[in-house]
Amino acid sequence: MAFHAEGLVAIVVFYLAILAVGIWAAWKTKNTGNEGDRSEAIIVGGRDIGLLVGGFTMTATWVGGGYINGTAEAVYVPGYGLAWAQAPIGYSLSLILGGLFFAKPMRSKGYVTMLDPFQQLYGKRMGGLLFIPALMGEMFWAAAIFSALGATISVIVDINVNISVIISALIATMYTLVGGVYSVAYTDVVQLFCIFLGLWISVPFAMSHPAVTDIGLTAVHHVHQEPWLGSINSLDIYTWLDNFLLLTLGGIPWQAYFQRVLSSSSATYAQVLSFLAAFGCLVMALPAVLIGAIGASTAWNETEYGVPDPMSKKEADMILPIVLQYLCPVYISFFGLGAVSAAVMSSADSSILSASSMFARNIYQLSFRQNASDREIVWVMRITVFLFGASATAMALLASSVYGLWYLSSDLVYIVIFPQLLCVLFIKGTNTYGAIAGYLFGIVLRITGGEPYLYLQPLIYYPGCYPDENNIYIQRFPFKTLAMLSSFFANIIVSYLAKYLFESGTLPPKLDFLDAVVARYSREHMDKATLVKSDNIVLNELAPVNPRHSLTLSSTFTNKEAFNYVDSSPELSNTEDN
Repeated sequence: MAFHAEGLVAIVVFYLAILAVGIWAAWKTKNTGNEGDRSEAIIVGGRDIGLLVGGFTMTATWVGGGYINGTAEAVYVPGYGLAWAQAPIGYSLSLILGGLFFAKPMRSKGYVTMLDPFQQLYGKRMGGLLFIPALMGEMFWAAAIFSALGATISVIVDINVNISVIISALIATMYTLVGGVYSVAYTDVVQLFCIFLGLWISVPFAMSHPAVTDIGLTAVHHVHQEPWLGSINSLDIYTWLDNFLLLTLGGIPWQAYFQRVLSSSSATYAQVLSFLAAFGCLVMALPAVLIGAIGASTAWNETEYGVPDPMSKKEADMILPIVLQYLCPVYISFFGLGAVSAAVMSSADSSILSASSMFARNIYQLSFRQNASDREIVWVMRITVFLFGASATAMALLASSVYGLWYLSSDLVYIVIFPQLLCVLFIKGTNTYGAIAGYLFGIVLRITGGEPYLYLQPLIYYPGCYPDENNIYIQRFPFKTLAMLSSFFANIIVSYLAKYLFESGTLPPKLDFLDAVVARYSREHMDKATLVKSDNIVLNELAPVNPRHSLTLSSTFTNKEAFNYVDSSPELSNTEDN
């Protein structure tokens, strides 16, 4: 295929426009907030992102290269079809559930990252452990979409894959480096607009190509291949449910999502943003579904692509750029390419910023350098943005199974972090011992279930498993959901068991080496009798309170709960009796 100078110019113009918006947003960040909270401005802006920008950026976080390409691929692949394109419905439901149950408690308590509540309740050690699967998910996701972008650009423009990956990663890293969440949010608005316009412009041209049969006919009838509506085999129902629950529930505990929630101007806005993004995900999936259906309705031997078809060449994962290249006019395919590259960059920048935010705040600041200055935290974030961006790029260029690693890490987010998030927000009485038990239990059950993408044989053979063509056993049993539920209940059971053993005196207090039960119990009672000091208050958790003028000054500042606690103390009663 010849080198297309027009396509290269179109991509350069698009990338320069994105970079300009990112730099403008970085200037906006510089003029937001005081000098003392610059790091928080980079992570969550000024907590003033409104509905329009917030809705766009939260939608763009999910509508990435994997979302667009993966949806088109699922619809195109014979035997799967639309019935197996679970991402649009799964991620939309994930955003709805996040808005209904998780956005309000996280935003109203003034957290800065997703890991804050874990470190607040379970301590810095547990926060460090949970950082590992969260980081793996963000990094492998960024690497996977960089890899997909390189292959997409090379299909249409015919330039070196490595060069396209490196340039795209450099641009995404550059504006994230200087602007933080503002740069990510405002470039997301531009990118989402390009995705929507680019794909919708391409669909009519591709659909009107002479080699394409009416997609209404091919939806239910076998023409060039099996109908693209697809079906679910009775043997695969549990696998379908397992994957659907993974997308729906496992799509909640991601820093990229909570970064938008915590950047919103109020808890109510955070909920509304989630609902808007759920609708946006469905709308943005429609052109990808149609492109997949067009690919399944095309007689490829009548196009310049020739024979065999993309499925036979094992290029089904590239069906979207192939349709743009061979079924659309040249200028339309270049415009669609801009849409695909926009989709990739809109997700990659979010993942890189999410990983650096969690490291700078939850690992570097809260675990090692509690007294670090705000300037120091800002520089740590900048360095880690560059390092994580470079690492994701290197994995995209060198790793042969990036998608397999991302599948495994996303499973760990669902199996490990989601049940921990449920416990830390909604289950009263869980502690660090239960959290560690649930963490280890979930990881062991997931890894022993095997992973075909990494050619990892299972150690536990659940009912219905069968070998594939590589003699790697595939699980039909919903073992991922089983591992998630096991992690959840292990956390609760071990937490209450530890609490009972220490509080009943069965175990001596000195064995509470994590200070999760005895020391915490003591602190709770100490707080009841200790007046609140001004330096213990986190300003972003305060809410304005209307004064009650009927109260006297002395009664306003009297800790009545402390006196009630003292009055009920048996030791004090005995002293007074004597």
